[in-house]
Amino acid sequence: MRVLITNLSLSARSGTETYARDLARELLRRGHAPAVYSPLPGAVADDLRADGVGVLSSLEAEPAPDVIHGHHHIETMSAVLRFPGVPAVFVCHDATAWHDRPPRHPRVRAVVAVDENCRDRCDDDGSDRAAVRVIPNAVDLTRFRPRGPLPPRPRRALLLSNYAAEHTHLPAVREACNRAGLELDAVGSACGNPIARPEELLPTYDLVFAKARCALEAMAAGCAVVLCDHLGAGPLVRAGDWAALRPLNFGRRACPNPLTADTLHAEVARYDATDAAEVCRITRANAGIEHTADALLAVYDEVIRAQATASAEDEARAAAEYLRVHLSYPLANGLLAAASERDQWRASAEAAHRGWAELQHECDALRAATGAAQRGWAALQTEYESVLAECRARGELLARRAA
Repeated sequence: MRVLITNLSLSARSGTETYARDLARELLRRGHAPAVYSPLPGAVADDLRADGVGVLSSLEAEPAPDVIHGHHHIETMSAVLRFPGVPAVFVCHDATAWHDRPPRHPRVRAVVAVDENCRDRCDDDGSDRAAVRVIPNAVDLTRFRPRGPLPPRPRRALLLSNYAAEHTHLPAVREACNRAGLELDAVGSACGNPIARPEELLPTYDLVFAKARCALEAMAAGCAVVLCDHLGAGPLVRAGDWAALRPLNFGRRACPNPLTADTLHAEVARYDATDAAEVCRITRANAGIEHTADALLAVYDEVIRAQATASAEDEARAAAEYLRVHLSYPLANGLLAAASERDQWRASAEAAHRGWAELQHECDALRAATGAAQRGWAALQTEYESVLAECRARGELLARRAA
């Protein structure tokens, strides 16, 4: 099967880039022919090419795939419009990002969400909730191997997040670790310490602070995991809670608590090496990339079988509506906002100009007053010297008469 995966970027090693890379690798391993299209190739594109996966920055000369696996609506619609007759599956990875809104088109035959939060977003955007499948994120278990047994008490901790920085949640995590006597390291782009191969780093830590995919990878490596990110804190993942947290993708909705050192320290205190080993076993049994690939391949087969040729009029209408919703309104709103901002700056500039003119007028008045005062002072000095000279002369005359 020829599968075209679209993605906004293949530069940073973050969420959807890593998802696209791992899925393409698994499809290739199974004998399929995946290719990944992104207008912004980079480090992840290099990883894919090294594995033998085709990477495209243009769709102009490409043969038609059997199915389009879409991430991000502009890139998805670019592929849909480029390849008439090819069905598409759209996968929503983020509950708020503008580019993760599912596009409406007769050949976007299925919508997939990676968690319940994203499913709600798809529902809010008009998708049929009953038709939105939830297929959670997964881990490449060949890369993330389990570490040895954890110590009875944790010694080393890792904050794994591209949002970790002094102005986000790093200080709270650091304070919690200080109270617990833990050594803490932080990796991620925001703290200036990005990492290309987390699978090599994770086995050297006992406790990891992370969410979503990073948390899942840490659990697969055998680390104890406290869910947290810059938006909130969640629990230490225990074996009994794993099934309930999985549909939430261990993500934002699983982190509803205040992001404070007190909250995090309380979760660190729940550390249990034996339970963490069970969490690792459950994760590796249920969250491998092969499970996600199985589920997606079933959806691909379904949309290919169900694909009916849409009329040229229906396709043109859908494309026009897409442009209206996703480009015309944001562009118009952006132009209106820019015009409003321009008018505000112009009004501010005019007010500043008027204020400057008033200050200049006041300075001129003060300068004139200063000149008058200086002239008055000079006249007073002249008069004083004249009076003083007259007094001296009279004094001398009186002295001569007295003698």
